[in-house]
Amino acid sequence: MGKKKNIVLENLLVTGYAAEGKSLAKHEGKVIFMENAVPGDIVTVRLIKNKKDWAEAQVLRITGFSAERITPFCKHFGICGGCQWQMLPYEKQLEYKQDQVLQSFRRIGKLELPEIRPIMGSEKTTRYRNKLEYTFSNRRYLLREELADLQISAVQDAAGFHARGIFDKIVDVDTCYLQDEPTNLIRKEVKRWGIEKGVTFYDIQRHEGFLRNVQVRLCRSGELMVNIVLGYDDEELRNALLGRLRDQFPAITTLLYTINKKWNDSLNDLQPVAFFGKGYAVEKLERFEFKVGPKSFFQTNTAQAERLYQTVRDFAELKGTETVYDLYCGTGSIGIFLSDQVKKLVGIELIPEAIADAKENALLNQVSHAAFFAGDVTAICNDAFFETHGRPDLIISDPPRAGMSDKLVAKLLEIAAEKIIYVSCNPATQARDLNLLSEKYRISAVQPVDMFPHTLHIENVTALFLKH
Repeated sequence: MGKKKNIVLENLLVTGYAAEGKSLAKHEGKVIFMENAVPGDIVTVRLIKNKKDWAEAQVLRITGFSAERITPFCKHFGICGGCQWQMLPYEKQLEYKQDQVLQSFRRIGKLELPEIRPIMGSEKTTRYRNKLEYTFSNRRYLLREELADLQISAVQDAAGFHARGIFDKIVDVDTCYLQDEPTNLIRKEVKRWGIEKGVTFYDIQRHEGFLRNVQVRLCRSGELMVNIVLGYDDEELRNALLGRLRDQFPAITTLLYTINKKWNDSLNDLQPVAFFGKGYAVEKLERFEFKVGPKSFFQTNTAQAERLYQTVRDFAELKGTETVYDLYCGTGSIGIFLSDQVKKLVGIELIPEAIADAKENALLNQVSHAAFFAGDVTAICNDAFFETHGRPDLIISDPPRAGMSDKLVAKLLEIAAEKIIYVSCNPATQARDLNLLSEKYRISAVQPVDMFPHTLHIENVTALFLKH
């Protein structure tokens, strides 16, 4: 097939899925990766990256549709970046996710495996998220049929999500099916108020405008926390908007505002202010309660988080005598969830604010045998630390998508705890890390969990035992 530019391949049969939700086809022994196609589709593609054994392609046309396809339930599907897999029946999504874990472990990890347990599907496949963030913008994403109409301008106020792959245009969302009401009603009310008052919606190119974002967190406990993010402060306008939301939505238990004058959307270095309410929400997993602030990280699908943590607890097979180290512990949720069955809990996390939350969550749940530390695990876990806190019998590691650093893997091999439970949101980086850990550990159990129906994300729990 050579390295010629602008190669178009016609009538390829899409045969499966690969990592990151890309689908694949084969042509003359070469694997072709693409987006926006489903196994069973017949496609015409243009190669955009062409290597010796593989290529990436853009789908130009689907000339035959897969029998697996179903009609997406959301009219914004394919434009909005929120869901990637609504055109697949949920059972098929689970099948492909299960297979992705297996392929990652075999190909990247080259691992000896027990039988991978069937993926835990989510009972709710819509309205399962406890948190959503909507963006306000003065530029609306125009649909293909609108582009031809010169009467329709993209310069209009919109409230919703970023268009897929486009940083400066927002899909004006009618109904998002990812979170229970009043999520859509709140977003629409803020938009209606903004247009009625003639206030500016944020201009991401010029970095100016009043209405910027709204975060809606709806907890299983029934608490509803809303944080309005504004591009600058105007006390009169701010109070008018917050007052309107308080009056219209009695379900809101805490209402905050945050002034963000920066060029990025991160709230980490900003201070949300409570307009009314306690300034945080309380979420429940089993009997445990967790304080979730506007900047706290908490698993986004509460019901599935509970099942994920139950899996960790089952895999741990605790006797009540163990010292457990929870790495990347965040706000302490996994460790606290196990705390009834351990002798001592040590949580370590890079972000100081998360550690402050973890300490409060331990107090909230009367967990007095826990200690939390902010910093890098490889720096903290030295002989003096073990002398003071004891060596771990069990290590729980729940790293970000990039997985664990080589330094941390080396540290885990040096610590040589009897048991490691590795929770991952990226089976590919998990497989890479497990390959390194296999020097001293064998895999005893693998449990994929679907936290995010209709997306390509997979959570996976793996239990490791020290080889003797």
